[in-house]
Amino acid sequence: MSIANLAYIDATGFHYSDYPTVLAYFKDSYRSIYGADVYLEADSQDGQWITIQAQAVYDAIALAASVYNSFSPGTAQKDALSRNVKINGIKRKIPSASSVDLYIVGEAGTEILDGLAEDQAGNKWALPASVIILPTGDVTVTATAVVEGSTQAPAGTVTKIATPTRGWQTVTNVGAASPGAPVESDPELRLRQTQSTALPSRTVNEGIVGAIANLTGVTRLRLYENDTKVTDADGVPANSIAVVVEGGDSTEIARTMALKKTQGGFTFGSVAVTVPDIYDLPTVIRFSRPIYDTVNTALTIKALTGYTATIGDAIKKAVSDYQNSVAIGGGAGRSVEWGDAITAANSVGGGVTYKIVSLAMTGGTPDVAVAYNHAAQATPANVTLTVT
Repeated sequence: MSIANLAYIDATGFHYSDYPTVLAYFKDSYRSIYGADVYLEADSQDGQWITIQAQAVYDAIALAASVYNSFSPGTAQKDALSRNVKINGIKRKIPSASSVDLYIVGEAGTEILDGLAEDQAGNKWALPASVIILPTGDVTVTATAVVEGSTQAPAGTVTKIATPTRGWQTVTNVGAASPGAPVESDPELRLRQTQSTALPSRTVNEGIVGAIANLTGVTRLRLYENDTKVTDADGVPANSIAVVVEGGDSTEIARTMALKKTQGGFTFGSVAVTVPDIYDLPTVIRFSRPIYDTVNTALTIKALTGYTATIGDAIKKAVSDYQNSVAIGGGAGRSVEWGDAITAANSVGGGVTYKIVSLAMTGGTPDVAVAYNHAAQATPANVTLTVT
């Protein structure tokens, strides 16, 4: 074997040998000099010296492969990936606080400065620095949780004005809060990089998705189009689009949709925001926030050699993580897939210390259907694990 065969680049990419192959190359080369009968096992001085050299070369080759892969968003990792996506005009999202759309009622023209609302659990929600109530006597704004992290606020629970302001009468959240997200992972950033390439696309819908996905705080979204002359099965009116967005500022989302949508195209959704068009005329843009469906899972496993309670906790987390990762409106089958939940449950340590006996999710037989404007939600506490 030639040293050139240990690592090379061809039309299909960078290729390199594993460590045993590199070590074998060094041993063969040594024997070609000192004879085939030379002793080179790990308990010999010569064998140990060759091992050190082989490990150094293998590490250098692996580093070269990592550098080669860092030039592509599809294979780059961590800081290299963060640098790569700048060419698409995006950057890795930092940890975010939960956000919620608040419907505010009061006297027209009232300005609310640095306003705070409070939910029934005592969590504070910060309004934008300046909010002016519209001539209609109401306004919808996006507030963020004062404390960073996943703060829960079901619909109708943010009802207290924490900073009383003359002219501000009531506040409520029509929909549930969108949970805050941790720092964006590599797989999530790769997906958004792929979506961002649709910003200058020739199809309007791809451009809308790419632009909204790049907004700060947006974690998931889905766009539906009804190009027929009748209302479709989801209730989306004829010749209109329906966008469901998790996270992000409502006004920024509406502005982005107004900029990207076709003229005269109707937008459908439960949130209505008035934004100015390019001629400074008011335009009503509608979209929806996801409605969360809690998925409870009953999982029974048989413990094998090596199983521990820690593994059980990891299994519950793997199942709930999968359920939370399902797209708004469900996966390809518009559902949380039973088979994918089984795969997630089997993913902990290769599934060698336990065997799945049964898995059932509430609301499905066996899959759990997800409506077009709904999203699955679960925590490890929603997974009941029975060990036999």
